[in-house]
Amino acid sequence: MTGSLTERYDDRIAGVLSCYDRVVVTGTLPTVCYAAGMTKFLHAIGVRIFDYPQFASTLRDRVRERAASLAAEAGITIEHIAKSHIRKEAVVAEVLKRRGEHPGLVHVISAMEACGAYQPRHDKQTHKTLRPQNSGLGSNTEGPQAFRAL
Repeated sequence: MTGSLTERYDDRIAGVLSCYDRVVVTGTLPTVCYAAGMTKFLHAIGVRIFDYPQFASTLRDRVRERAASLAAEAGITIEHIAKSHIRKEAVVAEVLKRRGEHPGLVHVISAMEACGAYQPRHDKQTHKTLRPQNSGLGSNTEGPQAFRAL
């Protein structure tokens, strides 16, 4: 028997489906990756900027619960990585060495990534709500920008 499986059974195959064995999603959401964009999005869906933590916590909890459920089903514990110098790809490579390359969920990693953050505040004198941006590491990198109070 020579040739690939699809070549050998070509007369019996109506079509072929294929997919990646893993997907790593990275990137940004350009319409909401800055303060004014996120404010506009929240306003469009009826969420006040000061209510964002409550809005986001619901989504965060759903993601956490689903990840925990998938990990439990696969018999995997979730590993929290607290240090930014640890390469997550290396962690997964080490797990693959131990478990082998068989199909299925390999590993679940929990990590806190540094990112842009916005802390809205209301100026009682000007009656404007401000959204100063910081780096997500506690330092203010941009001055406050006024926007319409929601």
